[in-house]
Amino acid sequence: MAATITSFSVYLVFLMSIGVYFYRKTANLEDYLIGGRAMGSWVTALSAQASDMSGWLLMGLPGAVYLGGLSQAWIAVGLFVGTVLNWKFVAARLRVYTEKTDSMTLPSFFEDRFGDRTGLLRIISASIILLFFTIYSASGLVASGKLFESLFNIEYTAAVIFGGLAIVLYTFLGGFMAVSWTDFFQGILMFFAITIVPVIAYGEIGGMSEIIAMTAENGVSLSLMPEGFTVTAVISALAWGLGYFGQPHILARFMGIDTIKKVAPARKIAVIWVAISLSAAVLVGIIAVPMFPNIADSEKVFIEMIAAIFNPWLGGILLAAILSAIMSTIDSQLLVSSSTLTEDFYNKIIKREASELEKMWVGRAFVIIIAVVAFILALNPENTVLDLVAYAWAGLGAAFGPAVLFSLFSKKASWQSILAGMITGTVTLVIWKESGLGAQLYEIIPGFFVNIIVILVVNKFYAQQDDEILAEYEEVEKIYQRDI
Repeated sequence: MAATITSFSVYLVFLMSIGVYFYRKTANLEDYLIGGRAMGSWVTALSAQASDMSGWLLMGLPGAVYLGGLSQAWIAVGLFVGTVLNWKFVAARLRVYTEKTDSMTLPSFFEDRFGDRTGLLRIISASIILLFFTIYSASGLVASGKLFESLFNIEYTAAVIFGGLAIVLYTFLGGFMAVSWTDFFQGILMFFAITIVPVIAYGEIGGMSEIIAMTAENGVSLSLMPEGFTVTAVISALAWGLGYFGQPHILARFMGIDTIKKVAPARKIAVIWVAISLSAAVLVGIIAVPMFPNIADSEKVFIEMIAAIFNPWLGGILLAAILSAIMSTIDSQLLVSSSTLTEDFYNKIIKREASELEKMWVGRAFVIIIAVVAFILALNPENTVLDLVAYAWAGLGAAFGPAVLFSLFSKKASWQSILAGMITGTVTLVIWKESGLGAQLYEIIPGFFVNIIVILVVNKFYAQQDDEILAEYEEVEKIYQRDI
């Protein structure tokens, strides 16, 4: 235990040192929120994917496969396709457009892109981000609580506090650069852990024959379409991919890349990372069935697998990978939420003349406030990482996915149509989820497509008429075609 804790603690100190380092290099709000738009391909790719996958990759997905069998791998397929499409069609265009509009957050981009002078589009979208990111952050704190509870054998609430404090500290200090660079290192460690653990575990259990025998004995199917698993269930799993177009913490990485010429190499890195990592996570869930046939908490199978087959020193490093996965998402969500409160509420509504230094410290204060609210939500140990992530992911995807796509590919879209679609998509999603229909069809599907339909209908009556906005769209398209 001492060896595990020592190697684990060394990694924590390393992360804190990154926060302190970038604290000294953060001079203004643009540095704090999007790193001065100066990120390279490797850091952008790995930080985007690490912040995307979170503790869900190492805890939620293996736990779902452990309980539900190989049919849960459809979620991984949907996420892979969504990753590819997001990098292919959104990344470069969003980088060009947000620089053209001088936007540092998604709500401010929507306001500037569609010429909304009422402030409604910015306020509503900012409120939606805060709602679902608080839920999303709570999922990470639940995951960190389970990790520290297992590692240090401490009470769940204390474990949540301990994990949360570490994450808040370096996000508070270093902002976007600290978050991106820690996510870069965490992405490397996550990849190392999720690939090496199932390979070693596979040899430990005696190979495929043992897996087949034990999964059958425990009623876990190795079929992608087991009996009772419907086409609707497949569609629901694949629909996770729709969420990518509306995730502010991933889109922020696209805004922060140095030039759009670095998007293509970053995309290759990201796609390879995701393909291998998702496949390995599914394999962890399957291998865990014969290794731990009666585990109490399915989302701890990766933790138990590490403890069972690795020495304490290496085990501590691999357990740090789980913390990395958790941290890499919460830090991004805290920063985006802080950005939203600072840029879209404080600077636009409360104090327009605030100095750069003041806004930077206000952003840091909001990091702490949001973390406290997420902590309160995470106090219930019965919460599962997968359920919390699924709801938040769907909410952000249904609200913002269509808005992002129309902002980049529709010349005639107006702020009225985007606002109407965003509101109706979100309301549809919440009603669908709360009525229990989400058990039959993942709520992102009705929310996302109702949003699109409403945008198309309202555009018939309120198409974009502002000549300046229309000219800007044409100019952005020319820049994109020239520089890509």
